Amino acid sequence: MTIRVGILGYGNLGRGVECALQQNPDMELAAVFTRRDPESVKILTEGVKVYRIDEAESMGDQIDVMILCGGSATDLPVQTPKYAEMFNVVDSFDTHAKIPEHFADVDAAAKKGGHVALISAGWDPGMFSLNRLYAECVLPEGKNYTFWGKGVSQGHSDAIRRVAGVKDARQYTIPVDAALEAVRSGSNPELTTRQKHTRECFVVAEEGADLARIENEIKTMPNYFDEYDTTVHFITEEELMRDHAGIPHGGFVIRSGKTGWNRENSHVIEYSLKLDSNPEFTSSILVAYARAVVRMAKEGQTGCKTVFDVAPAYLSSKSGEELRKEML
Repeated sequence: MTIRVGILGYGNLGRGVECALQQNPDMELAAVFTRRDPESVKILTEGVKVYRIDEAESMGDQIDVMILCGGSATDLPVQTPKYAEMFNVVDSFDTHAKIPEHFADVDAAAKKGGHVALISAGWDPGMFSLNRLYAECVLPEGKNYTFWGKGVSQGHSDAIRRVAGVKDARQYTIPVDAALEAVRSGSNPELTTRQKHTRECFVVAEEGADLARIENEIKTMPNYFDEYDTTVHFITEEELMRDHAGIPHGGFVIRSGKTGWNRENSHVIEYSLKLDSNPEFTSSILVAYARAVVRMAKEGQTGCKTVFDVAPAYLSSKSGEELRKEML
């Protein structure tokens, strides 16, 4: 059976989901939902209709799983619980500090609607989360370290764009090289948030906006910038498009630990990503987890899940026999 996928929100992430579906023959795009005028939204897939977002509520029988492509700052905290009552859903909520709260809201809604909802599917949270967990299980005595970048953070860029007076923005997360090398050495350094990364923001302000206020709001924003050394550059729209049009990203999850009766042997586990397109890679993860969500729903499961709750085989279009033969 072909899995029918809906996309809610057609920005960088939504377009990425549409492209990823092309590479998954067991899945197809059923509909796109937007807050914009549907006539103004041109998608890549022929024969698929774009609907107003409020039309989604009447289409529960036409969609097996809805992939929610809004931002974590203001969209997903509202949208994921709302649509989890109506559909099986997947989101990429990435405000780490608020995941427990988001999970509780979505879990209640999904159970009420009898659906499966999977939150925080991306590369961090998501793939990096899995690697932190696997590494800690294998090396229980040790430390986890996560470094992001250098790259454009979609969530942080979106958060800047929500500041009054900001027309557009890009935010780069940059690992501190000395901290990265200290971790790779296996010395298990104690590092503060501020010692591991810096943040660099390129902001296009609206005409007449108070630049000092904007800069202060960015630098003091809780959960995003307040714990980091943050630099804010105000540039023109032309400069932003010329110099910051791409959305690269990446990072590292590293665990160093000890084994042996006297902890005499040291080990370092490292997982790294180098991404040309942050949204397209995130979208590819969302699509794989959408497949898993449909499978779990067919088994009668309900409620909210995270990547920790999904067996790897559920992500693959291959059978268990194929996986054991080809990948084990």
